[in-house]
Amino acid sequence: MNILITGASRGLGLEMAAEALERGHQVIAGVRDPEGPSKLTSLVEQYGSLLELAKLDVTNEAGLAELADLLKQHDRPLGAIINNAAILVERNTPIEKLNIEEVARTFDINLFGPMRVVKHFLPLITEPNGAIINISSEAGSISNAYPGDYPYGISKTAMNMFTQQLLSAVKERGIQVLSVHPGWMKTDMGGENAPTNPRQSAKGILDLIEGRIVPETRFNFVDYTGKEMPI
Repeated sequence: MNILITGASRGLGLEMAAEALERGHQVIAGVRDPEGPSKLTSLVEQYGSLLELAKLDVTNEAGLAELADLLKQHDRPLGAIINNAAILVERNTPIEKLNIEEVARTFDINLFGPMRVVKHFLPLITEPNGAIINISSEAGSISNAYPGDYPYGISKTAMNMFTQQLLSAVKERGIQVLSVHPGWMKTDMGGENAPTNPRQSAKGILDLIEGRIVPETRFNFVDYTGKEMPI
């Protein structure tokens, strides 16, 4: 399977790329600067042509369209898209002090980014048992809303709605669409106190893509083990 991963240079994105390669998949690792220093280099050395580093900025629609056209020209179909790129800013900032420009930037990356990616790469999902995985968060649960993290939480709630709309649009093609809470992980975003190893989460997400885990849920919002999350 050909798997496109956004935000693949570090954290969960890097671990999902490594896990997918270990399972024999081909990975297109979307990064903003393919020439820059990255832990992906060791994976390139290990897996060679199975891993392709691609310049991908989810805020640059022209660049996304160009990359999609390039894959099409090279007859490179996709089996899965993982929308992983995201930012977390204005942490614990009360609404009275919230920087609305940072809110807008968060939506541009966390929500509009995945929408742009799907807009241009959805036609390339022609491999059997296709999947689109939108990396969400428990912070996007309306039922468990908490004060603070306004940009991140609201953008992930909107992401969950995008998942539901997209599922309705592609279900006749047999494409699986999920919003996945990857857990609180030891990453740059999650911090060192987080209890979950990102590779553990990556394994669960690949199991969902491969159909080893088939979640039973009314709304397609689950954690990395396939357990239903409160919407």
